[in-house]
Amino acid sequence: MTCFIQLHLLTSFPPSNLNRDDLGRPKTAVMGGETRLRISSQSLKRAWRTSDVMESALKEHKGVRTKLMGVEIYKALKEKGVKEKQAQDWAQKIAGVFGKLEGSDKKASEEEQEEVVLADGSSVPKALAKTLAIRQLAHISPEERSAIDALVAAIAECGTEPTAEELQLLREKHTAADIALFGRMLADNPRYNMEAAAQVAHAISVHKVAIEDDFFTAVDDLNKGVEDVGAGHMGETEFAAGLFYLYICIDKDLLIENLGGDKALANRALAALVEAAATVAPTGKQNSFGSRARASFILAEHGSQQPRSLSVAFLRPVNGYQEDMLTNAIQALISTRDKMDMVYGACADACVVMDATKPVGSLQAVIDFVKE
Repeated sequence: MTCFIQLHLLTSFPPSNLNRDDLGRPKTAVMGGETRLRISSQSLKRAWRTSDVMESALKEHKGVRTKLMGVEIYKALKEKGVKEKQAQDWAQKIAGVFGKLEGSDKKASEEEQEEVVLADGSSVPKALAKTLAIRQLAHISPEERSAIDALVAAIAECGTEPTAEELQLLREKHTAADIALFGRMLADNPRYNMEAAAQVAHAISVHKVAIEDDFFTAVDDLNKGVEDVGAGHMGETEFAAGLFYLYICIDKDLLIENLGGDKALANRALAALVEAAATVAPTGKQNSFGSRARASFILAEHGSQQPRSLSVAFLRPVNGYQEDMLTNAIQALISTRDKMDMVYGACADACVVMDATKPVGSLQAVIDFVKE
C-alpha cells in the first residue's frame, strides 16, 4: 500500500506582498464567497527549492532549472579554446538534448548591444543567448550536469563535434531530490519526465481580506529644501496581511522510487521539505515589508488512506472574536479533521502536532515523524 504523508500548516504573515499578480497586487482567490489572500504553489516551491535549508541538506542532490544551459556550455567551450563558430554549434547540439532551442526572432544587429547577465555575474550578447536558449525551463540533474561537463571537456580536447552516442545525456535514474519531489516535464523527451512525489496546494488565507494601498515618498538627501521642498520620489504599492492554511501531500513510496530506492536520501529530502515549508517564505517584497514568518501550527499525518485537504475548515472565514484568530483556526482545523474521521473512518494511521501557541511538540518531532 502507498504511504501518504500529509502536512497541514498555519502561518501568519504581517503586511506583505509575497506573491504578486501581473499588476503587482498580492494574489487572491475567492473561497466561501469571500476574497482571500493566496500564495501560489509555484512561488512556495521556488522559495523552498532555492533556500539555504534545502541547499545545506541536499547539496550535491539538487538539480538546476534553467533555459540557459546552452550559454553555460558555450562559455565553457570558449574557455577551453574552442573557436567561436564551433562553440556555438556544439553548444546548440548539447543544449538541444534538453528541449527545442528558441532561436532568434530578431536580427542579431537589433540586439547586439544588449547583454544577458548570468548567475556568476558574467554576460553574453542577448542575440547569442537567444540562439542557445532552450524554449522551456529544463530541470537538469547533477548526473546530467556532470555528463555535460565531461562531454565538453572531451570534445574540446579532441576538437570534434559530439556524436549521437555522446549526446545521450538525459538520465532516467538520478539523485536530484528536488526533481524527485517536484517532478520534471520535458515536452520533447517525455521518456525522461518524472512524476512529482509532492503535491503542494496554493496557500490560502483563512479569513477574508482587503488589499490595501501604501502611498510612500522618498527624500532626496542632498535637497536642502531651499527651492524644492517636495519629495524626491513618490510611489504606491499594495499589500495585505493574512493567516494562511497550506496543505502538502507527499507520496513517500513514489519519492523513494524516484530516487532509485535510496530511502536515506528520500528521508533527507522529506526533512528538508518539512523544515523549508515551516520556516521559509517567498522573497517577494521582503526588503519593503520584512514579512518573514514561521508556521505556528503543523499537523502531520501518515497512512495509506486516500489523502484529503482540510481546506473545507475555512470555507467560513475565521474571525478573531471568540479567541484570537490563530486559536480559532487551529480549533476549526482539528474539529474538521475529527468530523471527517467520524464519517469516513480514520483518514490516517498516525499523526503528530506542533502547536507554538501552547507550546506543544516541535519541528524536530514532525521531521522525525515523516521519516519513520
